[in-house]
Amino acid sequence: MLKHSITSVKKDVIRNLLLVVSGIIVISCASIGSPSGGDYDFDPPQVVSSTPTPNQTFVKNGKVQIIFDELVQIEKPMEKVIVTPPQRNFPIIRAQNNRVIVELKDTLLANTTYTIDFTDAIVDNNEKNALENFALSFSTGEVVDTLSISGKVLAAHNLEPVSGMYVGIHSNLSDTSFTKLPFKRISRTNELGRFTIKGIAPGEYKLYALDDVNRDYKYDNPAEAIAFLETIIVPTVEGAVREDTIFNKDLTIDTVRTVNYTKFLPDNMVLRSFTSDFKRQYLQKHERLTDDIISIYFGAPTVMPKIEPLDIPYSISEWSVLERTAGNDTLKFWITEKAIANMDTINLRVSYSKTDSLNLLQPVTDTLKFINRTKKKAEPKDDKKKGKDKEPEITFLALNTNIAQTFDVYRNIDIEFDLPVKDFEKGKIHLGQKVDSMYSDVDYILTQDSLNPRKYQLQHKWKFGEEYRFAVDSGAVHSYNGLWNDKLETLFKIKKLDEYGSFIFYMSNLPDSIPAFVELLDKSDKAMYQATVKDGVASFEFINPGIYYARVIVDNNGNGKWDTGEYSEMRQPEMVYYYSKALDLKPFWEIKEYWDVLWAPLDKQKPLDITKNKPKDDEKRKKAMERRDAQNAKKESEQNRNRNNANGMNQNQNRNTGNNYNSSY
Repeated sequence: MLKHSITSVKKDVIRNLLLVVSGIIVISCASIGSPSGGDYDFDPPQVVSSTPTPNQTFVKNGKVQIIFDELVQIEKPMEKVIVTPPQRNFPIIRAQNNRVIVELKDTLLANTTYTIDFTDAIVDNNEKNALENFALSFSTGEVVDTLSISGKVLAAHNLEPVSGMYVGIHSNLSDTSFTKLPFKRISRTNELGRFTIKGIAPGEYKLYALDDVNRDYKYDNPAEAIAFLETIIVPTVEGAVREDTIFNKDLTIDTVRTVNYTKFLPDNMVLRSFTSDFKRQYLQKHERLTDDIISIYFGAPTVMPKIEPLDIPYSISEWSVLERTAGNDTLKFWITEKAIANMDTINLRVSYSKTDSLNLLQPVTDTLKFINRTKKKAEPKDDKKKGKDKEPEITFLALNTNIAQTFDVYRNIDIEFDLPVKDFEKGKIHLGQKVDSMYSDVDYILTQDSLNPRKYQLQHKWKFGEEYRFAVDSGAVHSYNGLWNDKLETLFKIKKLDEYGSFIFYMSNLPDSIPAFVELLDKSDKAMYQATVKDGVASFEFINPGIYYARVIVDNNGNGKWDTGEYSEMRQPEMVYYYSKALDLKPFWEIKEYWDVLWAPLDKQKPLDITKNKPKDDEKRKKAMERRDAQNAKKESEQNRNRNNANGMNQNQNRNTGNNYNSSY
């Protein structure tokens, strides 16, 4: 019995000793790793060797292997890695330890220079430092073409850098090459809109940009964003000199050396991207969501279609009120005759234009059936009896305005009903100006919106700092279905003159005899105010104080808005220029600025504050890495604490086991 007890205790001791040893080993292993602190690694991976070697000739194999000095990864290879000439079948691109492997699936073309442009896709395994602008070229013939074209793609309407857009060249200088042939050589813009097309042979080219949705490397879809230049480009090289500065650790200058290098030109091309305003016209859908509204939707702006009722003896304009968008792509008919609203089905013959497969408009006529699916079911008799003693709920015709307690002197009063009204006239509204303690009626102009019959606008020449009252009597207005308005009274005050500021821009280098207008922008690049340029001057009055930016639009057709381009007409989008800095307008200030629209190249004009695609900030990266390290250290500390607790428990168990053994012995 004693022998059995001693043997059992020995087993327990051995088992617990093993647990303690295992815990020590785990803790020791957990402490192995990169030490915290020290300088962060901002150096990208470096190429050690490659197969084929850079600029190797007579290459027969489409498999490329590149070896680096550290472990690497490839980020978004399908987006960032560009193989030129363009490939029909996308290559296999993968990272394996410190190697990057690319396998071309298309058959190699004879006597052709191939360039695999990794842009910034290759990063190191730890800090994700990118190897910028790395490309490998080789040739299947005896010559490697080495010329290149560089530049930037900007959105034409706001000069924002455009990322992820293909940029390509054609040696066929015909305008139809862009729409009929795939690019000869390509690149793709990075996050800042920059591109470099590499491996170009000497010759003449035309340059294009394309947001290639179907990846056929040609412009065959009007919905794709594009950019083009009319000029012919001849790539060249020249010798150039630059100065490289080497700094000490304390940021003092150690050495300044002169470096000779080869400069590839042109290197400053600017392409302005746009999307054609062409849209396919078609009947999208039709519906009758309520008994008194029927709606027709088209896929794009269109000429007003011809609409004929089939089961009603008079025209649609006699029994409905039309509400529409400016381009007629949404038509909403408010039925004003109760008998027609009660019809289960309304049939209309609609004649409109539809875009065919050749992008040409063809006349089409459809019969549309509008079924009333909202008719209420008859209430059960018991429910009717219960409702006899209830007071009927009063539903008023809703009326909304844009009036605020403090109102801008340049603003008109917008009035909108939730239903079309029958008899809204000037006499239904009372507008009074406060004189002493009384409100005296003042005159105003009332107009109905040309598109929305439920909207009206009240215009009056307001006086600075004065108080006004807007009022509508109860039951003054009623809708076609018999709803009346409730009483409305709103008091408001016009801002004082010294609460506003003003701008005057003296413009230069705008095209002669072409209209232009200036927009004041907020911090989100949104237009807040607009003024026409007259005799080289754009004036803004009664502007609310704040931070503003400015851009000018060369308004070729004088319609007061920016217009896009059209490749089929070889028409570029209207030009946009930005002012160089933010303008801080204070109350009662007048700011005068002299603005040469050519003060800087187009890609340098937009202020960085309102540019969305900004350069990467290494300081932000460093702080992000510090936060990551702090989180990892906290996690490791918690793990060590848990292990120590577990180790303490094991030690207690060992002591208890020893005591039991001694007692038994």
